[in-house]
Order: sequence, then C-alpha cells, then structure tokens
Amino acid sequence: MENGTYYYLMLFDNIGYIRYTFFSLGIIVYCAIILFNAFIILAIFLERTLHLPMYILIACLSFNSLFGTAAFFPRLLTDLMSDTHWVSREACLLQAFFIYSYASNENTILMLMAFDRYVAICKPLQYNNIMTPRNLSVLIAISWIYPMLCVGIAGILNARLTMCGNKLWKVYCHNWEIVKLSCSNTIINNVFGFFVVTTTLIMPLSFILYSYVKILIICTKSSPEFRSKAYQTCIPHIVILLNFSIAIFCEVTLSRFVTLDFPIGLSIILSLEFLIVPPILNPLVYGFHFPEIRKKIICIIKASK
Repeated sequence: MENGTYYYLMLFDNIGYIRYTFFSLGIIVYCAIILFNAFIILAIFLERTLHLPMYILIACLSFNSLFGTAAFFPRLLTDLMSDTHWVSREACLLQAFFIYSYASNENTILMLMAFDRYVAICKPLQYNNIMTPRNLSVLIAISWIYPMLCVGIAGILNARLTMCGNKLWKVYCHNWEIVKLSCSNTIINNVFGFFVVTTTLIMPLSFILYSYVKILIICTKSSPEFRSKAYQTCIPHIVILLNFSIAIFCEVTLSRFVTLDFPIGLSIILSLEFLIVPPILNPLVYGFHFPEIRKKIICIIKASK
C-alpha cells in the first residue's frame, strides 16, 4: 500500500480467536443501541402529547446516537473479522468526520436541553414565548450545522497534510492521530482544533454549568413541591451530561497526553466509552425515568406482538 494513501489500524493485529468474542459482543451492543434509541424516537414521534421541546431534544439525542454509532460499529465489526486492516485515507477522514460530528452534536444538544430546563424553571412565564416551535427548530438546526461545519473544515485541513506514516494506534480513524502522522507544518490544524474544542466543548459545558447553577439557586428558594418537580426533570439530564463529559475527557486525555506505555486494553476501553456507553445509557435513563415515554414504548411493544 502506498504510504499516505492508506492507513493501517494497528490495534487489530494479533488478537487471535478473541476476535470472535469481540465480534459477538459488538453485534449485541450495536443491536441494543439501535433498538433502544429507535424505541425512544418512535415513542416521541407517535405520541402527540410528547411533541414538546424537552422530549423533542431527547429524540434528537437518540437520533445522534444512531448517527454516530453507524459510523463506528459496521467498520469495527468488519475489521474484527478481516485479516487485513487497511483503510483508505478518504474513508478514514470520512469516518473521523462522522464520529467527531456525533461527539460535537451531543454536546450542543445537551446544551439545548440545559437551556430548555433553565427557561422552564427560571423563566416559567416566558417559556412558551421563548421555546416556540420555530425557535426550537432554529436552535436544533444550529446545534447540528455548526459542529458539523467545524469538524468538516478540520477534516479538510487534515486532508491537505503530507503523511510520513500510516500506522494508527486506534480501532477507528482519529483526527489527532492522523495529524501526528504528518511531516507538514500542523500549526493551522492545532489552532483550528483548539478553536473547535473551545466552541463545541468548553463553551457549551460552561453554559450548561451556568444553567444548572441558576436552576439550583432558584430551587433552594422555592417550595418543596416545586423543588421536587424541578429535580425530577433535571436529574436525568445531569446523569447523561456527567457520563458524556467523563467519556469525552477520557478520549481527549488518552489521545493527547497518554503514551504507548499505557495498558493497551484499558486505553481501548476508555477511548471507546463515548461511542458505546452514552448511546446505550441515554435511552435507558429517559425510557425508565419519564413515565410518558415508558408507557408509549410499552404500547409499541404490545402492538408489535
């Protein structure tokens, strides 16, 4: 293979017969992700009483999970059963685009969920005027288009680099690993990468933190009944946020700061957490916690029998 035209995914080397175990687990996990998130989307789509901003954003989160895992699992399962693990540069950049678009979209959707709860709890009288269907549609469109535009530009910058190596120490195509293989000047890539991280990760997380602090302050000054209702709608979002934030922190830390001396098995598990755990955990948390969604899912299951 011509150097710089194909990449080789090194972590699939010498895994022996354990590949069949990983393949079986991968099939089970991917099917579970598709099933759980499809139920959430169908329940919210079919039940008119759930056509509210909070539930629509939950459906967006499930759709984003399907979007991101579709770029990861089929390729992973193919590589597990293949004897060759070469991937073309174009296909690699495309996979990186979809995976990091998923991660960025997840963060901006969580920011919109925090904003929705902030308005509902801190400005209840203005909620219907702020969270109109039109405003919600615009916010959702921006939360998808902007991260994907940023990740797309980063991919174009990476595609312009001259490669002096082709060995990727990952089980998927990773933007930073691709940049590290370059023998070109990568200052533009690094600066733009920092800009993308700031605007799609740090700024949304800062706004989310601000929103929940304001909510907490309001709750401490309110009646026990109001406080209980507020906590009931916010806790699932906080659980999802903490889980995703920890997963992203692990991925960023491993890719930027951890050397090859780090145990390979643990490195793989931690780096894949953001692609596996949130897509499974999100629908379970929302499906079990919100009775409206749970009842509709049960109705769908019964109707399908």
